[in-house]
Amino acid sequence: MPTVHQNGSSGSRRGRGARVSTTLSEINVVPLIDVMLVLLIIFMVTAPMMQQGLQVNLPQARRADPVNAQPITVTVPPDFRTRRVVQLGSDDVRLEFLQERLRQAIAGRDDKSVYVRGDGAATLQDLFDVTDKLKEAGVDKVAVMSKPREGR
Repeated sequence: MPTVHQNGSSGSRRGRGARVSTTLSEINVVPLIDVMLVLLIIFMVTAPMMQQGLQVNLPQARRADPVNAQPITVTVPPDFRTRRVVQLGSDDVRLEFLQERLRQAIAGRDDKSVYVRGDGAATLQDLFDVTDKLKEAGVDKVAVMSKPREGR
């Protein structure tokens, strides 16, 4: 509630006159809501940009069957020959640790099949190196993924 205070005791002085002071006992939430909405918009815009993945140019095939289950995928990037790193799901794994990581991934699964996504620039020897590690890990089936041929 605003209160009125008099300047001086005699009241004969001219000047400002009565002074009004307010006591603010409530928190103003409007600026807080504005800040929260701005932060929400920033996170909504930046969240899709934070998804990380390995960009792979898949080779094309005329007959590519769609994958229905949640497969385990191993991605062979075009720089595999120099780095010796593949991507197991969304994790980067060095080739020498791939066997152990795959054993852990397929331990509780009935379907012990793995899909290999090789970049078009990766050599056939690179794919065979990875396939050998997959077989050593106990994988039953290894499938090579491709995308449908565009055009025809």
